[in-house]
Formats: sequence, structure tokens, C-alpha cells
Amino acid sequence: MTAPHDVAALRAREYAWMANDPAIFLNAASVGPMPASAVHVANMWSSLRAQPHLLPFHSMLEAAATARAQFAALVGADADEIALMPNTTYGLNLAARALPLRPGTILTFDGEFPSCVYPFQALGSRGINLELIPRQHGLPDEDALVVAIQRPDVVAVVVSWVQFATGYVADLARIGAACRAHDVFFIVDGIQGCGVLPIDLHALPIDIFASGAQKWQLSPWGTGFVYVRRELVQAIDPIDVGWACMKSSTDYTRLTDYEFDFFDDARRFEVVTLAYQDFAVANASTRILLDIGVDAVSAHIAALGSRIIEWAQARSDVRLVTPAEPGRRAGVIAFTSASLGAMTSRLNAAHVTHTVREGAIRLAPHCYNTSEEIERVLGILDN
Repeated sequence: MTAPHDVAALRAREYAWMANDPAIFLNAASVGPMPASAVHVANMWSSLRAQPHLLPFHSMLEAAATARAQFAALVGADADEIALMPNTTYGLNLAARALPLRPGTILTFDGEFPSCVYPFQALGSRGINLELIPRQHGLPDEDALVVAIQRPDVVAVVVSWVQFATGYVADLARIGAACRAHDVFFIVDGIQGCGVLPIDLHALPIDIFASGAQKWQLSPWGTGFVYVRRELVQAIDPIDVGWACMKSSTDYTRLTDYEFDFFDDARRFEVVTLAYQDFAVANASTRILLDIGVDAVSAHIAALGSRIIEWAQARSDVRLVTPAEPGRRAGVIAFTSASLGAMTSRLNAAHVTHTVREGAIRLAPHCYNTSEEIERVLGILDN
């Protein structure tokens, strides 16, 4: 049994500002607030960056290596399957451009975040078109997707693990199994699930999984990763090529030997100089999630979300957008109402940080939020 998450201890240690600030932050689906330990690392690295002669090269390499290892631990992968990326979109572009896709059709859900759409729409010159599977009652139609995967023209599927606007959680095992059965590549945008739900990529038939760390992983902008299934790491050629993806990049004494020899692991997809400072900060944030345990984080978020679901279902003037079924939702809880404008105005006036996405209020509580905060927010919405 998973031990309960001690939110009070976390807030006292990492988010002391929440005790005195009137704001209630319910927007982890957009940007996660960095914990105090991460801010400390950011300040320390900024000081070193101001005097870079004090910053040893090995510390930079260690920051990157730690990031790969911790991101891997977060998603059930190995560090050599992880390439550090500036964001999710870069990883999805890697999938679109590096996978050996024959002419045909890529499938995705209508309503996906644009990063799951534009990189694949750009493949038209290669005879590849992107097809949107229509929504069913406003949510992804998984049944229709699984049926469509059986068509001989389908070459790949790209979906979000968790939908940005509805919070719908895709059944990655089911979709992946259908892809494997029909020799179709499976690509996943994981940003709205990493740090919210446990996942074991080694147990799932996923080829490429891309995520950014600036949301639920509580990390700086410009930090993220892509997982490339081990069997594909050396089977696909990097499309973008730079000095940093070569084995010789770690030896600055012989850079002009021009040895065209990619890293054997996923580092072969890391094209440019990494944002070592930002990844060092991300390591501090990710360490917190790993220490709490993603299972405990997930249970805490689920409990907060369940209370919002309960409130929405009890209101005749509110329509729940997020699936009520626990297995089909994660951290995003979305609902709409004829009074949406008035509701969001009240939330803004009360300093409740939230967003409106696709015509619905989106609340996104995380490990630092309390049940008392949720009750206060629901009281504001009730007024």
C-alpha cells in the first residue's frame, strides 16, 4: 500500500510562500511552480555562470547524466534510452522526421494539442497525410482509432497520454497493442501525465515518448526529454546533426578530428549544447517527485480531482468535460457552464490561478495543493 503524501511537510519545506500568499495555484497543466530546493539550485548555478571559471566541466556533464537517469526513473525507462530535449515538440519532431515512415496515413485524435498535429501535417511532401479521428461526445474515440489502425495505409499513430483540454487519459496499452499487431509506429506526447501518473514504458508498446518538464515536473522552461525504444535507438538516423551528438564531443582536446561517430545511445539525438543549468534545476524538482513517489503523488491528485468531479456532478448548471471515471483522468479537471464567464471572473478576483481551454474552465491541482484549498475554490464557484 502506498504511504499517504505529507502535503503539509512539502509545503513547509518547498512552498512556504503558499502559507501567506492569497493565491491558490491550480494551473500545473500550464506551468509548475518550482520548489524552493530547485530555486536554490538555480541561484547557485546562476552565481557559477557569472563566474564560469568556477564551474567545472564535469559538473555540467553530471547534471545532464543525472537528468537522463531521473527522467528515465520517472517513466520506467533506462537512461540510455533518454535524450534531453528543450520541450515536447522537439521530441515529436524527432519522431515525425527520423522514423522510417513509408507513404501513408498517420492517425491522431481530433482535439489534440497542436504539437501532435503540425509536425505530422508537415510530412505531406513525403506522401504522408495526417487524419484526425472525430471526437465522440467531446472526447477521443478510442474504439474508432483502434479500428482505423487496422487499415493497410496507416503507418503511425500519435496521441497524448493525457489530453490538455479535457484531461482524458488514453489507454496506451490498448492503442500500442493495436499498433504492434499491424506494424504501426506508436508515438506519445506525455507532458500532461509525467509527474502525475505512474508509467512503465518498458511494459508498453511505445516507440517514442516525448515530454517537457515545465508543467507537472515543476521544472524550468527549456527542459524535457524524449524516450526512444531501445531497438530503435541505433535503427533510426538522427535528422538534425551537430557536434554534441558525436562521441568525440566529450573530449574538447580533439574536436577537429571530425570523427563522424554518433553516440550508441539516445544521446545521438542531442544535437546542440544543452542547457546544463536548467537541467540541474530540473533535477532538484524531479528528485522531489521521485522521493515522494509518483504513486503517492497520483493518489493525492486523484483525491483532489475527485472532489471537483463530485461538485461538478452535483450542479445542474455545470457540465463535466473531464471523464468522471478515475482510470480515464489524471490531473486536469475541466468543466463548462453557461455561467463560465462569471465563474472565471470570480476565480480571478479571488486569486485562483486557473485557465480556460476550449470553452471550459481547467483546474489542475498538484502535490502542493490541499483539500482545504479545493473547498475554498468550490465555495467561490458556488457564490
